[in-house]
Amino acid sequence: MAELLPVTVVVPTLNEERMLAECLSRLTRFAQVVVVDSGSKDRTVEIAKAHGAEVLSFEWNGRFPKKRNWTLATHTFHTPWVFFLDADELVSEGFCDELAATLPTTSHSGFWVSYTNWFLGRRLRHGGANRKLALFRVGAGEYERIDDMRWSSLDMEVHEHPVLVGTTGAFRAVLEHKDDRGYAHWLAKHNDYSTWEAHRLHALLRMTGEEGRPKLTWRQNVKYHGVGRFWFPWAQFVYGYVVRAGFLDGYPGFVYACSKAVYFWHIGVKVRELKARPNQATPANNKDCR
Repeated sequence: MAELLPVTVVVPTLNEERMLAECLSRLTRFAQVVVVDSGSKDRTVEIAKAHGAEVLSFEWNGRFPKKRNWTLATHTFHTPWVFFLDADELVSEGFCDELAATLPTTSHSGFWVSYTNWFLGRRLRHGGANRKLALFRVGAGEYERIDDMRWSSLDMEVHEHPVLVGTTGAFRAVLEHKDDRGYAHWLAKHNDYSTWEAHRLHALLRMTGEEGRPKLTWRQNVKYHGVGRFWFPWAQFVYGYVVRAGFLDGYPGFVYACSKAVYFWHIGVKVRELKARPNQATPANNKDCR
């Protein structure tokens, strides 16, 4: 039997019975699997226990920390590495093989992981894969500390990035992000995301003097310098649909590129609204989107 990977996989959940079993069934090569649940009303916890995962219960009070940072601060890890994986993200044997070959000798503190998306019933193979800094050494850092004052209903660090001590690398193997619950769900979820992004950008713009602004990744700098400018959504469309060949994914690729452009336009509109009415908070209206 092959040696287990020295990694604790943390799976944050909220009503994830649809994909959780398939996600957990692919994690047999990892030393430990922990499911951090936010009070699911479906079979999520039952499925997690049936697959041998340790289950932690989390209730967000609307302030720091959210789910991932809470896990880093309260859970006792027995492995040198932690990997945050969503319930609709699927690892492959190739990814596990790359971990087994890389982790024993690497000097990096963390690794970027790439994902392909499912959209309108089809796996998108073009348009640019999403990336997250999802695997890192235990104790090397935590996700950005952002007191978001319930800017949205999100109880998990979705757009925050881990801030690590040390260098980072990237894995070649690509994971599968199978979040394909229909276009209405995608729109509702990204409405929540755009609300959070708008409040985040508005807060950054107001940081001056000694308070200073936090150090941002190059991707955050590009996004926050571009959002709100009339050309930015169009640039996002051209980049995904033309430069990264999203057109090769047919109709779903076209709709995805358009929808991402509109998403960034929504952020800009909400930022302008916050500037005009800074004391009027945008309500978090989607309580089950993560």
